[in-house]
Amino acid sequence: MINQYPYVTGKIESVQPRLLDRSKWNESFYRRSMELPDELLIGAIDSHVHAGPVLNSNPGHMDPIQVAQEAAAAGMKSIVYYDVFGWASGMAWIVNRHVPGIHTYGGYLMNSCHGGINPRSVRTALHLEEGCRFISFGSHCTRFSAERESTLIDGKLVPFKDAFPKFAEEELPVATSIPLEGPISEELHEILSMISERPEVYLNTGHVSVPEALRLLDLAEEYGISKVLIAHPVRGQMTIEQQKAAAARGAFLEACLVDWLYPDVPRTHYYVEKEYMDMGAELGRFSNATAWMKTIREVGIDQFVLGTDYGIRAAPTPVQGMRTMIATMLDYQFSPDDIYRMVATNPAKLIGMDD
Repeated sequence: MINQYPYVTGKIESVQPRLLDRSKWNESFYRRSMELPDELLIGAIDSHVHAGPVLNSNPGHMDPIQVAQEAAAAGMKSIVYYDVFGWASGMAWIVNRHVPGIHTYGGYLMNSCHGGINPRSVRTALHLEEGCRFISFGSHCTRFSAERESTLIDGKLVPFKDAFPKFAEEELPVATSIPLEGPISEELHEILSMISERPEVYLNTGHVSVPEALRLLDLAEEYGISKVLIAHPVRGQMTIEQQKAAAARGAFLEACLVDWLYPDVPRTHYYVEKEYMDMGAELGRFSNATAWMKTIREVGIDQFVLGTDYGIRAAPTPVQGMRTMIATMLDYQFSPDDIYRMVATNPAKLIGMDD
């Protein structure tokens, strides 16, 4: 099949806006067209895209400009870039200057390569070009993740901390963690204060533990932070009742295609050292499409935000991933209206594009 998207040519081309046609949403489950997922892409927002730069050992699938070109050609409204190693809001600024038909955003992840919980880095991110739209408490290098990312030894997954004493000595002490009770650090206080001053910015829990995410939700309420996203709730270990309670408090819940379609393959290499390459299955992580769909139904669609978390080499492009996600939701008999709420309406509220 010929790829219709303009990124193939390497040119920056103008894009004719695609108009949403809701009349095509009335299909019967037993008489479905190939075009419906494409229609539901029009106006959609992928709120979790990795497009690099990345380590040389783990090249990404497409660069940020190519991702935006493909998304614009599909009629999508926006993309939110995650950059594990750098400044995604700066990259979004470059994309917005050169790719018509779409407006992109970036966020900031407080990873250990930036000093973890570092107010200076957060302040810089909030003032970089347009400013970032979310502050995340980290990905691979939260204490919760760092204790679980694993290597293969004799065919079995062994956490880095158990396999490599140097990892336990050097990386675990600098991994991000949130106190579950009592006073918080001056650094955390300063960061929460900065987020609270910017209503367009949301707090992203990142890959912390469930108790830490719930403490962050408490702190967000205490500091007057209006928008919180609970990431991958949280890596699949949050109960349905906990998710319902968080949604009732106004938190958004994230569900990503990578959670159920590409869960157990090597993904982003966060650590430069070859031996610290996560082999794709954090211990205890939950990754089943049917269970995720059941969770979304039971918790309710009003606070769920769907994204891909794509950008890894083993997966298709993020836009192709969004189409797959939409088609999968149709397979599980979610209505087009419900799907569109989770891929367009809710993420627009989260990132402040619903004005």
